[in-house]
Amino acid sequence: MIENLLRPGESLDDLLINNLKIIQADDEFRFSLDAVLVAHFATLRKGAAVVDLGAGTGVIGLLLSALGAGKVVGVEINARMAEMAGRSIKLNNLDECVEIINADFRSLKGVISAGKYDLVVSNPPYRPVGQGLINPNDGVASARHEINATLDNVVKAAKYLLKYRGRFAMVHLPERMAEILSAMSGTGIEPKRLRLVHPALGKKPNILLVEGVLGAKPGLDVLEPLFVYNADGSYTEEILAYYSSQ
Repeated sequence: MIENLLRPGESLDDLLINNLKIIQADDEFRFSLDAVLVAHFATLRKGAAVVDLGAGTGVIGLLLSALGAGKVVGVEINARMAEMAGRSIKLNNLDECVEIINADFRSLKGVISAGKYDLVVSNPPYRPVGQGLINPNDGVASARHEINATLDNVVKAAKYLLKYRGRFAMVHLPERMAEILSAMSGTGIEPKRLRLVHPALGKKPNILLVEGVLGAKPGLDVLEPLFVYNADGSYTEEILAYYSSQ
């Protein structure tokens, strides 16, 4: 069964939660801790309807299903990644809970209904085109740089999808914090929770987690920092807990 779902150059990896497995390709973008962090950071109510913008391998959808989401729709522009994510969903017998749509989230009208979702999540490309070297692999390049979608595109897509008082959670770079908060507030998604992630104590933050609520009043809660590694290089207790959730 598993062998029939894998293609040459692909591997099967363990998500370490609910026995979930995920298919990844050696020459495509592979998920990182960032996706795990945003899945656990997002405010998820049991049975919630969720959209994952830029779903990639489908990892966030799989994790959210394990954490109690009712239905997760992943939107992914890369046809190969979308097809591969679909096989991961089938492998985990989550066809009724998680769905992948091969589409451009800059043009969702007629693809997904507006204003129907409790939560939108995203692990979008972090860097504008022209900032840093572009990977020669098109798939990896578009996952890291804003080739197919900008920060503004992501936030506007989230607003299109959310119910009134629905939530939008995103993982991004601390250096773009001012731009992120402005983009969210400017579309009516008021930033309400923010957390900075540090590699270790004494190190500068390298990941930003932010969540906003559509139609909420201003008022941002800055949470305590999250540290990934202990001094000895092992994961901190909070990170270990993410990988042992049931």
